Amino acid sequence: MRYAVLVTGPAGAGKSTFSTAFMTHIRASKRTANLVNLDPAASPESFEYEPVIDIKDLVSLEDVMTDLEYGPNGGLVYCFEYRLGIRVCATYLIESQFMEDKYKFFSGVLSAMSAMVNLEIPWINIMSKMDLVLPQADSGDARNGARKRRDIARYLDPDPLLMATRRGEEASGSNPRFHALNQAIVQLIEDHPLVSFLPLNLQDTDSIENVVSHIDYTMQYGEDEEPKEPHDLDEGDFQDM
Repeated sequence: MRYAVLVTGPAGAGKSTFSTAFMTHIRASKRTANLVNLDPAASPESFEYEPVIDIKDLVSLEDVMTDLEYGPNGGLVYCFEYRLGIRVCATYLIESQFMEDKYKFFSGVLSAMSAMVNLEIPWINIMSKMDLVLPQADSGDARNGARKRRDIARYLDPDPLLMATRRGEEASGSNPRFHALNQAIVQLIEDHPLVSFLPLNLQDTDSIENVVSHIDYTMQYGEDEEPKEPHDLDEGDFQDM
């Protein structure tokens, strides 16, 4: 059984950096891993590991889209799962700076939710660049104040009340014209609590290992592997068997 992790997310979320760290960790664990580029706009210089397959060199995706009338995402999933026999898991990255603006953050939550619903494959959402979250609060230019460690849980498991406009704040806070839209988004997230994020700090080995472990669990890595006989079966305690 072969496995694939689709790394997705908005521009600047750290997809290339995460892919490099993920590849390095996997290879350090004595597991085989290769990089496949599915972004036709990606520059070759953005990858530390050279892709073994580059989407710009392939034409099979267009054939699938034409023959089966699939969209680009559905065509990619079809190619992975049924032509190559690969078990697929997807990751969606948004960066921790999204927490500085609650409206930008919830646009990321809705984008992740849309991707999850449309692709219909095992999914993990990741809050990247957590090394930028400082222990001490420093409001700076953050629209909604500093990201305090005690408040991070409300973003990792999105709290819809972060976006709800409190009574008396319409004039000084968000534009009252968007109050109804905000309330509708809050209701949507409350009714469909699909999105939560794993924190990722690439400076912390334990954080990387935690993300890799969740990916392995989501893909059921190794579940179909045949058990191997120990090399010392005929030695020591087993010599009489």
